[in-house]
Amino acid sequence: MIGRIAGIILHRARDHVLIDVRGVGYIVHVSERTAAGLPPVGQAAALYTELVVREDLLQLFGFPTMLDKEWHRLLTSVQGVGAKVSLAILSTLGPEGLGRAIALGDWSSVRKANGVGPKLAQRIVLELKDKAPSVMALGGALTIDAGDVAAGGGADGPGIDPGPSAAPAPGAAARPPSGAALSGQAMADALSALTNLGYAPSEAAGAVAEAQAREPEAAMPALIRAALRLLAPKD
Repeated sequence: MIGRIAGIILHRARDHVLIDVRGVGYIVHVSERTAAGLPPVGQAAALYTELVVREDLLQLFGFPTMLDKEWHRLLTSVQGVGAKVSLAILSTLGPEGLGRAIALGDWSSVRKANGVGPKLAQRIVLELKDKAPSVMALGGALTIDAGDVAAGGGADGPGIDPGPSAAPAPGAAARPPSGAALSGQAMADALSALTNLGYAPSEAAGAVAEAQAREPEAAMPALIRAALRLLAPKD
């Protein structure tokens, strides 16, 4: 199984990218959101990948973070959601937005993705409501960008020698966490804190998602306080 690929971009399109790895070009299908975040042609890039094997077809699907990849796996476990529909949903909402939509039962947001009708959107929210909190709780730990790992190796998988990792360029500094990564970490920490207090994962996820929707930039302590107010018994 090829789990990660790193090389030079030879071609970019709206829904796929061609990456050269030591003279071999890999076509990797990506969401529009992922494609927009990739560097220009001629520069190095790295993606986590999922290999789909069919009788007459092999396809690689790429994701900028492990969090995106985990959401993709969860989405494609729902009947009627194929890889391309999953990419459309992730392109429209992103992992954090998808987590909020499912936790809040907001199927109308899922419906905005291309190829998703109202019945499918409702099925996604219904089937994943109890499964989504586990991915949301891991979100902060899974937002490491594939490009943050030394990108000089290659495609990581059976039969492919990744070779020695390339050393970072002299003087290169680690990239600061993105806003989405910080938001995912705050949500994950708040969700973990609430479940440790005894709240059911789906109940805690709904409260944290609603609190973050009201205050997108809120840090973890503020999210916990806001979520606890939402969970407090109403008179």
